[in-house]
Amino acid sequence: MNTYKVLGLMSGTSLDGLDLCYCLIKNDTDNWSFEIIETKSVSYESELKVKLKDSIHLKADELLRFHNEYGFWLGNEAKKFILEKKLEIDFIASHGHTTHHQSENGLTFQIGSGQHLANASGQKVICDFRTNDVALGGQGAPLVPIGDKLFFSTYDFCLNLGGISNISFNENRKRVAYDIGLANMVLNHITQKSDLAFDAGGKLARSGQLNLPMLDQLNDLEYYSLPYPKSIGYEWFIEKVVPIVESFTDSMENKLHTAIHHICEQVAQQVKSHTQQNSTLFVTGGGALNEYLVETLQEKLGAAIQVIVPEKKLIEFKEALVFALMGALRFENKINVLKSVTGSKRDSSSGVMYLPS
Repeated sequence: MNTYKVLGLMSGTSLDGLDLCYCLIKNDTDNWSFEIIETKSVSYESELKVKLKDSIHLKADELLRFHNEYGFWLGNEAKKFILEKKLEIDFIASHGHTTHHQSENGLTFQIGSGQHLANASGQKVICDFRTNDVALGGQGAPLVPIGDKLFFSTYDFCLNLGGISNISFNENRKRVAYDIGLANMVLNHITQKSDLAFDAGGKLARSGQLNLPMLDQLNDLEYYSLPYPKSIGYEWFIEKVVPIVESFTDSMENKLHTAIHHICEQVAQQVKSHTQQNSTLFVTGGGALNEYLVETLQEKLGAAIQVIVPEKKLIEFKEALVFALMGALRFENKINVLKSVTGSKRDSSSGVMYLPS
């Protein structure tokens, strides 16, 4: 058995902060398992959060400078965590933070320079997991389904509710996955307009009323009618979604209520199109902590499809855990990105290794 002591780093499109997940990744003759040992979430200070949010608009030289700065910041945060918890590390596996994702143009970019991260932390780093798949003609996303396949295959469906909602499942003996559409990104956008970071537990959304014209316009977004494999990024959200949300003069509560119904209708539609009964839907990501969202989703799915929400630690750190797995797979030069998920020419072992100096 090979056991790897890995620190997984994840920053998602919802801009909640940096997730650090120190775990043991075990490979017993290609039977992979995990144990989460220590975790930490670092909220972004307002200045960094704004810069990450607006990084899509930076000029090339400014973006590359920020890429290096953010890598240095990641390395410092990792080093503090390692020293604080007295951890032994084989390597850090970092997703970075996606600033640009235009797979149709062969472009994806995650800032957080691996060399700066390695130098600042003093640790070996594996990162840049998406670029190779895009170079092979794939979407470069979603990547978490390799973890669903190797860690959580007992569930019929795995749903991640981060900034974006994505799903994975087995179809014709292959793992299939794609971005369904909106999740926390739109909810946080609505609350932040009123200087509120997020709607804790969905309490505000629960008190709102449905805005049918807004719901109809969101449901009519062209992306939902496209075949998979498919993926979306922040650019799509800014260009297609924000204009709809902001075109309506309505209360924050009503917009949140409507957005949750939209999210759940789209997820339920996709799940039901692949099963009708006696299925399990395993839900993680920040949206799984939104009680009103989970209740609404179960209601729209019906009793035949059971929504399963795990313990809070796994909800919050599953993505960081999976990138730790992807790092271990890359270390062994084994497949960590699936062509059946991304639509690329072939499966690949993706990720670039950096050594500290």
